[in-house]
Amino acid sequence: MKHSYYTYIIFMALVTYLIRVLPLTLLRKPITNRFFRSFLYYVPYVTLAVMTFPAILTSTSSLLYGGAAFIVGIILAWFSGNLFVVEVGCCVVVLLMNTLIH
Repeated sequence: MKHSYYTYIIFMALVTYLIRVLPLTLLRKPITNRFFRSFLYYVPYVTLAVMTFPAILTSTSSLLYGGAAFIVGIILAWFSGNLFVVEVGCCVVVLLMNTLIH
């Protein structure tokens, strides 16, 4: 069975358009519900975490190295909060573990 790529592109465009337009048309007033506002505030962070976490674990040659980098990254982020420091720290941990253990 042959599928047309144009059909997929049009369907994707419609879904993307509806996701962006429906909230504008359905929600005319400002959102006052505290729970819903809190939910919408955290959605981007949760989405980023869900996409990033598996990539951290599987981007190295071993799940152990990725897990160690993840733990070190959390500790560095907690104490310094600087993204560059966290990135370098995670890379150094993976490099050292790959060099020393492997």
